[in-house]
Amino acid sequence: MSAVVQWLPDGTPQSTLYGDIYRSRGADGQGGWAQAQHVFLRGCGLLAQPDQPAAWAHVPRWHVLENGFGLGLNFLATWQAWREQPDASAELHYIGIEAHPARADDVLRSAAAFAELQPLAQRLAAVWRGLLPGVHRWTWDDTGPQGQPRRLHLTLCIGTAQRWLRELDTPVDSVYLDGFDPARNPDMWSPELLRAVARLCRRGTRLATWSVARAVRDGLRQAGFRVERAAGLPPKRHCLRAVYDPAWQPRTALRAPLQPRPGRALVVGGGLAGAAAAHSLAQRGWQVTVLDRAVAPAAGASGLPVGLLAPHVSPDDAPLSRLTRAGLGATLQRAQRLLTPGLGWAPTGVLEHQLEGRHALPPASAWHPWGEHWSSPATTAQRRQANLPTEAQALWHGCGAWLRPAALVQAQLAHPNVAWHGGQAVASLAREADSWHARDAQGRCVAVADVAVVCAGFDTATLLAPLGCRLPLHALRGQVAWARMADWPPELQTALPPWPVNGHGSLVAGVPAGPAGEPIWCMGSTFVRGRTDTAPTADEHTANLDKLQRLLPSAAGALAPHWPQAQAWAGVRCTVPDRFPIVGAVDPQRWPGLCVLTGLGARGLTLSVLAGEVLAAQLHGEPWPLEPALAHKLLALRWGRSSPHGAGPC
Repeated sequence: MSAVVQWLPDGTPQSTLYGDIYRSRGADGQGGWAQAQHVFLRGCGLLAQPDQPAAWAHVPRWHVLENGFGLGLNFLATWQAWREQPDASAELHYIGIEAHPARADDVLRSAAAFAELQPLAQRLAAVWRGLLPGVHRWTWDDTGPQGQPRRLHLTLCIGTAQRWLRELDTPVDSVYLDGFDPARNPDMWSPELLRAVARLCRRGTRLATWSVARAVRDGLRQAGFRVERAAGLPPKRHCLRAVYDPAWQPRTALRAPLQPRPGRALVVGGGLAGAAAAHSLAQRGWQVTVLDRAVAPAAGASGLPVGLLAPHVSPDDAPLSRLTRAGLGATLQRAQRLLTPGLGWAPTGVLEHQLEGRHALPPASAWHPWGEHWSSPATTAQRRQANLPTEAQALWHGCGAWLRPAALVQAQLAHPNVAWHGGQAVASLAREADSWHARDAQGRCVAVADVAVVCAGFDTATLLAPLGCRLPLHALRGQVAWARMADWPPELQTALPPWPVNGHGSLVAGVPAGPAGEPIWCMGSTFVRGRTDTAPTADEHTANLDKLQRLLPSAAGALAPHWPQAQAWAGVRCTVPDRFPIVGAVDPQRWPGLCVLTGLGARGLTLSVLAGEVLAAQLHGEPWPLEPALAHKLLALRWGRSSPHGAGPC
């Protein structure tokens, strides 16, 4: 990786691309934190004054936009100030834009002089990887000075400011302009860019920057800001403060929340989709009731004994590839927070045997170095461990993992704001008196809520049809084979790989997913379209062995003599013609508060958590947790009045 930061002899970080420094000179960097506080935090009113509370006091959430994330010092200073103020917002969204991300050790080195920022810098550096172009989202649970719970979301947009300022669609409350010197990086300060910043501002949004260049002042005024100079931090004499207050009525309509305040939510379905939706809403203060016809959670397709997490790759880094990376990141974060490693999940990595040659990495120039965190060519040693020939085409997904779906479902439903009600089938939904009423087959009302989220897989279509809403959902049956490791000859241990392998079906071995938590191996799955029954069949059992013989011939040879003794499990997934899940509000005008989360297909583990966050972002008007263009590919609104697939109006 060509370093974007060089450290000068006196300890100052300098950009190798622009020849400008990231912060004040000197190894102690004291002016860097002081500048963050004086120029940006105080300039945006985020530090309380004796006669005036901070701007984010007593509000539920606050949105900060920084153009020029750099080494993250402004972010760390904002995080520290937010967590120290008793009255600060319970939720902070920080949107950073950076075209050339530095390395994690540069982030740590930049903050090394500040003891108070060190713990926060360590938390940031721990996730600072895989920064390919796109949107990266991290969330931290935190507490205020009196122990009050708080949540911080960092949405880091990797790419040019020109691109992201056009694509972002969430209004912000504070803006930090912190690009390199206008003389060295004029694109970051152009009139066009400042107008793009203004597009994201509410009337009253405050903006701060260290630059007082005439062109910057004029550009901000032309974009609708009231601008004033303020005393700077030596050696700078001045800094700039501005308030968005145009003389005209802005015509740009930014995305507004559908449900600004949390209330009561009803989730129909207790599998991966329903649990993810329930947990994302519960984290934002909703009181969530989950209803499912089964007595226990994860009784449907989410009852798969064990699954794996791995990204989809493609030479052109297609939307599905970028979507699975975002989903994988979201699922791994939640697994780390809720599950016990080695029991509910394990970040083992996943080997992909490229049997059909359809999956390949983008060119090295577009992939290295950040892409190596996600996927890289498999090494000779890794092929050898899987008993594959050295010439076999294979990828190593270092970010991959195995995960027990039922464990994730149960952990998400354990949130204190979630109430589970099993054995409760919902026969109909109706909107009555501004609320959604769920009724059973006898017509009895079993739940009332402000928002209803239908997460019933293929059955979602049946439940929504009486309302006149038709979604293009299709059933996809899948069957796997599995067995307890202890029931098979000991020599099998050396025939099975030490980590999951996928490519033509998948094999996961040694996972504690048996009925009593004992280690098992699991192989599958079949794909049978249009079937909704779940009774295992002999044909599909044989088909899974055929898949294994192509995927891992050595393992198949060892397992084949005992294959008839293996057990089988089958479930029904739900798919959509365009291969993207269906998430969010169905039609806010026609059915306010009616949402869905379905159509996850065979990627429920990878995409369900992300889909739950997309649902919550739409309801609350939060920044999308992935590229906005990708988020729109998931929204249920795409299957509206003019569906090209004949789904009919919703």
